[in-house]
Amino acid sequence: MSMDHVGLSVADLDAAAEFYRRALGFQPELDFELPFDDVRGAMMLHPSGLRLELFERPGAAPGIQGSDPREALATHGYGHFALTATALEPVYEALLSAGAVGVRPPGPSPQARVQMAFVTDPEGNLIELVERGEAG
Repeated sequence: MSMDHVGLSVADLDAAAEFYRRALGFQPELDFELPFDDVRGAMMLHPSGLRLELFERPGAAPGIQGSDPREALATHGYGHFALTATALEPVYEALLSAGAVGVRPPGPSPQARVQMAFVTDPEGNLIELVERGEAG
């Protein structure tokens, strides 16, 4: 099995889709509307094959969000999603330039030969970046 996509409810579908396009290279694959509650959606496709599904539902309220990895672990449920990068620093900088907020700059992970960083997207969703070194 492999992960098909990550679904994310956002306040502003158009702004979120533009952020993920500019910051990480996701491209629109399918725009759609669901037959209930005026929900609009967009399936975004990354060149690597990863998909990100964004939803906008009028009147939706913000949920519990951790502003950093430690806070995200204080409640059960969604905490963050992680993306692998072959070069962590340029991806981290591109996210910041596109409007992300830095939470933890690139640095060592608890796992050997792994670097990690955290940002939040403009709506406060936590994103981890991971760079895996050569096994040895």
